[in-house]
Amino acid sequence: MRAELIADVVAEFKAYGRIVIVGASLAGLRAAETLRDEGFTGPLTIIGDEKQEPYDRPPLSKQVLKGLARADHTLLPRMRKVDADWRLGVAATGLDRRVKQVRLADGEQVPFDRLLIATGTRSRPWFNPQEAALEGVFTLRTADDAGRLRAALAAGPGRVLIVGAGFIGSEMASVCRELGLAVTVAERAEGPLVGALGGVIGDIAAEMQRDHGVDLRTGVSVEALEGDAQGHVRRARLSDGTTLDVDVVVASLGSIRNTEWLEGAGLASGRWGVACDAGCRVFDINGVVTDSIFVAGDIARAPHVLYDYQFLVQEHWDNADVGGRVAAHNMVSLEPQRRPHLPLPAFWSGQFGVNIKGVGVGPFADEIVITQGSVTDRRFAAAYGRNGRIVAAVTFNHGKWLEYYGALIERSAPFPPPPPGYDHPDGMQPMPARFPTPGAPTGWPDVVLTGHDPTERGAEYEYRTKKR
Repeated sequence: MRAELIADVVAEFKAYGRIVIVGASLAGLRAAETLRDEGFTGPLTIIGDEKQEPYDRPPLSKQVLKGLARADHTLLPRMRKVDADWRLGVAATGLDRRVKQVRLADGEQVPFDRLLIATGTRSRPWFNPQEAALEGVFTLRTADDAGRLRAALAAGPGRVLIVGAGFIGSEMASVCRELGLAVTVAERAEGPLVGALGGVIGDIAAEMQRDHGVDLRTGVSVEALEGDAQGHVRRARLSDGTTLDVDVVVASLGSIRNTEWLEGAGLASGRWGVACDAGCRVFDINGVVTDSIFVAGDIARAPHVLYDYQFLVQEHWDNADVGGRVAAHNMVSLEPQRRPHLPLPAFWSGQFGVNIKGVGVGPFADEIVITQGSVTDRRFAAAYGRNGRIVAAVTFNHGKWLEYYGALIERSAPFPPPPPGYDHPDGMQPMPARFPTPGAPTGWPDVVLTGHDPTERGAEYEYRTKKR
């Protein structure tokens, strides 16, 4: 009888009330599907500021720009019908927790009993609005962005300038070279990818770019863009005093988390996202966990046991996919059935003929060691360490070993790690990983540790928009 009563309580809880998901991308879609899979039968509303149905973003900087796929042909596969009220093309502008309503840009108020925040990020725009409005100046985040940029590249510009050499900027530079276009990359840091992978790997990435004909400028910023009489960008002025003639400029300056609509809601939200516990439940500004508001995807900021319980934000596909599913499960589960979302960050990037894959949090480390393969051949594995423990790994065309390194990280194995398999380089001596010092002028890594306080607004890296 007790078991039957518990089953009835669980079923009633799963079906209870109205659920609203704000954010119609990967995390939001997977959460909606999971809610239905888990037995939620109540009203479900999905709100998204873009008019398109949920689509996949990684192909935008790769296949779409190459012309191998159309920007409007990247819809995410639907795993099942979700029977939802889709509100697309209208942004959420506010949250009233007292009456449990989401305010929309069109003035509508959408009531909820449980809410999932999955509003993700947007591209950081060019710092000068007048220059940003010049024809030929782009950012890349949405399918519309990718479609417009693809058309500009297909027109055969004389020179493309990419400002920022993170993963997306480097991938775009690779595409430009594949298309036979002259491309300059301007990066404020000492090399490409240093925010995410450190200076040792940044040196290797810089060689890769230059070997493929990229005009890579490091340690410089772009101070101004100039247009012609028709309003098309034609020149860029760099901080070293040089001037470039350009026809297309892509600002790859990192992202901004979409939290402004939560101002005044009393949640622990800010420029680093929305703080939550390991079960995706949101904290309020006093550090008290909420019972009815959850968060998932790029905007979620949660403590991680492997990294001193610091709050971690990560803009990775797997985090949005799995995080949306875990959040949805916990939304319709009683406490004993809830589970944590403690992903080991993982990423991949294809550029200049090399498949780069990584796992863990590189910027947490202070040392690196090449463990397998050949740096010269661009086929190797490297491990990152801190305080005698392996905390991350990266591979270049050696991804089959990534699972091995991930398992070491998950059990806090010693650093340097035991040599795996075969193909060990001579020496295997750890060296400084050369991550940027706090406040250094560099773009954000895709994974950022943001301290221990759920309401903390600061972090190790500071983005500066006034001077580039």
